[in-house]
Amino acid sequence: MAKLTLGILVSGRGSNMRALVKACRGARFPARVAIVISNDPDAAGLKFAAKAGIPTAVVDHKAFADRDSFERALHKTLKDAGVELVCLAGFMRLLNTGFVNRWRDRLVNVHPSLLPAFKGLHTHERVLEAGVRFTGCTVHFVRPEMDDGPIIIQAAIRVLPDDTPARMAARVLKYEHRIYPEAVRLIAKGQARVAGNVVRVKEGKKAAAGIINPPVES
Repeated sequence: MAKLTLGILVSGRGSNMRALVKACRGARFPARVAIVISNDPDAAGLKFAAKAGIPTAVVDHKAFADRDSFERALHKTLKDAGVELVCLAGFMRLLNTGFVNRWRDRLVNVHPSLLPAFKGLHTHERVLEAGVRFTGCTVHFVRPEMDDGPIIIQAAIRVLPDDTPARMAARVLKYEHRIYPEAVRLIAKGQARVAGNVVRVKEGKKAAAGIINPPVES
């Protein structure tokens, strides 16, 4: 069976890109990385990808007169590489409706909250300010609105009494690295399909019923 061809967009170190590359090294993983693209020529993620033997490209947004011309170049670079699924991995550029719609249901992102809660930036600070008991991360298909779109997979962690934004971010990131490859696997295997505004997933393992925070005394 042919593997799903991925294009990964990064702007920085690309830790989620590294998790995807690691997963794709597995012989049985149903996807492969065709190209890593950055809008920043100095992005550390490009150096990692090149060392891993993955083709890279720079589409520097500063070199274009406007966002439309930048996104046309980005689209062409992806198409020329034969990309079937675009994975945003710390790509710090908002994408126009036209680009998002051209890649509808073929464009995914990971966000460090349990969407639809806490969209946008400074997520962990806002989680702590709100006093919620759980937070986590989400992989979703991208829609034109920021941090919006059908949810593929989520992971939740407890908010701890001594949490800081940095500690929380580090714990959440570990789960991002787990669920992003799993989302790609589900898509590549045809087990995650968009139906209206939701994703229907053909589940394998049974999940635990639930967790409580703070823990309840028995």
